Amino acid sequence: MNLELYFLRSSEQKIVSDMLYYAQRVDESDKSLQECSEIHIYDEFYGLTPKDLGVYAMVDAEVAGAIWSRRLSDYHNSKAFIDNDTPVLNIAVKPTFRSKGVATAMIEQFLQEAATLYDALSISVPKRAETISFFEKFGFEIVQNSQHKSYCDEKNSIVMIKKLQRKSKEYLGDEFTDCKWLD
Repeated sequence: MNLELYFLRSSEQKIVSDMLYYAQRVDESDKSLQECSEIHIYDEFYGLTPKDLGVYAMVDAEVAGAIWSRRLSDYHNSKAFIDNDTPVLNIAVKPTFRSKGVATAMIEQFLQEAATLYDALSISVPKRAETISFFEKFGFEIVQNSQHKSYCDEKNSIVMIKKLQRKSKEYLGDEFTDCKWLD
């Protein structure tokens, strides 16, 4: 398996829109994306402001997954909203690429970059032991009294938050390659 990570640019809006289907578990519901209009706060106009940050994974020349964050406001009505300074995270891995390390690789890279910009990240996840355990490996903690029903599959979900250690951006040198993580 040849896994490569790339910075998610505004011109790659389609990747965010396609991955939203998996990130918000529409694939696990009997609804369509059109029926889940509330979730489009996570993909509409992605990358057009510096409030958006993301990575996508390619496996053998196919998009396997994506992770992205957006700084939202309380009027967006996001289930994972904490405050105006805490971006809401979405992560998706296509079913054929799950349990192959794609999500781990994306999170590890994403958290490095996010630590140069933010103090914390939040995410809404299904209230399943294996999902909670996965995010706890990366330092996410359950937000008390945050249980809710997810938008599309209407399953019990919770909000988790990750406090980040602020880091300064590192200079990667003069060599240019779009495979490297760039600021």
